[in-house]
Amino acid sequence: MKQTSKTALGGIVSALSVTLMLLTAVIPFMTYAIPLLSGALLILMVIEINKKWAFFVYAAVSLLSVFVVPDKEAATFYIAFFGYYPIIKSSLEKHLPIVVEWLVKLAVFNAAVTGAYFVSVKLLGIPFEDMQELGKYGIPFVLALANFTFVMYDIMLTKLVTLYLRKFRKTFKRIFK
Repeated sequence: MKQTSKTALGGIVSALSVTLMLLTAVIPFMTYAIPLLSGALLILMVIEINKKWAFFVYAAVSLLSVFVVPDKEAATFYIAFFGYYPIIKSSLEKHLPIVVEWLVKLAVFNAAVTGAYFVSVKLLGIPFEDMQELGKYGIPFVLALANFTFVMYDIMLTKLVTLYLRKFRKTFKRIFK
């Protein structure tokens, strides 16, 4: 792929990701789903160019999200996990046995979620009292639900990559030569 095509693709993916992130202002109940979708767009960068370019797009979207996205919690989750996970996913799956692979993935996810909530509560001032309404088992329940959702997300990313490679890559290659 030519340098100009790489730059154009990076710009398109960045613009689509930031546009999706801006939708959190219009659709506020999508605080977690929209960063997930924005991050999934980076799969295209990883497959068609390389991880280095994907990290540049991630950095650009992260920086723009901090400044222009009104939902700072969504921006935090994009930066903390959903933006870089599609980039590192293939590296986590290459050389590890399946059980170790999943343990590493879950550890990365839980560290990111814990860090994102710490940043959200301590630095951004997002109230944490909502969790207290669920009782003493609220936090473990929400964390278990988040882990289940992460496993589904990981499986969805794998299926998305397979779909792209089988159905859409030829069309993409014709457009971006």
